[in-house]
Amino acid sequence: MPIVVGLQFEPVTKVYHFDPDGLLDLMFNDYVIVNTAKGVEVAQVVEPPHHIDAREVVGEMKSIVRRATPWDMVQKDRWAHKEQEALAVCRAKAREYNLEIKIVRCDYNYTGGRLLVYFSSEARVDFRSLVRDLARIFHTRIEMRQIGVRDEAKLLDGVGKCGRQLCCTSWLREFTPVSIRMAKNQQLPLNPEEISGVCGRLLCCLSYEDAHYKEQNKKMPKLGAEVVTPQGAGRVRHIHPLKETVTVMLENKALAEFAVAELIISKSGAGGGCSTCGGCTTKRRASAEEDNARLRQQRAATGPAPETRGRRPPADGDDANASERGRRTRRRRRRE
Repeated sequence: MPIVVGLQFEPVTKVYHFDPDGLLDLMFNDYVIVNTAKGVEVAQVVEPPHHIDAREVVGEMKSIVRRATPWDMVQKDRWAHKEQEALAVCRAKAREYNLEIKIVRCDYNYTGGRLLVYFSSEARVDFRSLVRDLARIFHTRIEMRQIGVRDEAKLLDGVGKCGRQLCCTSWLREFTPVSIRMAKNQQLPLNPEEISGVCGRLLCCLSYEDAHYKEQNKKMPKLGAEVVTPQGAGRVRHIHPLKETVTVMLENKALAEFAVAELIISKSGAGGGCSTCGGCTTKRRASAEEDNARLRQQRAATGPAPETRGRRPPADGDDANASERGRRTRRRRRRE
């Protein structure tokens, strides 16, 4: 199994695997110099040298060039302090060219040889004139990168509805798909203001417990299902998957909460089976089989029906001949 080192180029971003190239004493939070498709970069160790399965290696794995020296770190800090100044210039130039874009952030590499400009826009924008002007001002290579609203929130940081720092900034390295079905599984209000984050998209935390809610919901009866409880029959009005209990409206219109294990029998309002009890479906199936068996016994005892006695059983080709005669008749009528 190959030995790899996990590196990140920005805090709380995707982890990339590199070949340590003999630097097996690298520790967590150490800085190294690596070659990337965009040039030489400084990266931080987040996973010390360790073994991984060979199937996890995709493509050719690059090697670490060397450890970062104190001078490399001084250069990195020097150019990082110039990023706010570059951000102000980029925003002013974007307004000057009347571009409908929002400049979010500017990042220098550790040598100052490249300036990466993050921006968001609703539509496609021609920013070639802006890039030429910025290259003339900063005397470096300019790269424009368009990002979405979730990436914008990750770069800008903030506080979520829970009162804590945003997950995407504090620990969530990659975004996962979030759907409205997750909110329904957790019985959350489908009000966009209640289930959306500062980015305007569905809250990432909806996906954290979704698998557990799906598993618990399989044990619960459906809303509106008829159930028989220790206090009598009633209908399910609320379900509580985490507690494995249901709130039932009894026949006397009183609401009471019962554990799912206490329900004697349950069936859906439409008469179909439900996840709590399969007795109704089993009984209907057994009754239908008994009726069919009784009907077969009566036919065997009484013989064929009166209207079918004395008739010749149809030959194998009768159905095909009848179909062909029908087609010929229809064609003749269309011609007439």
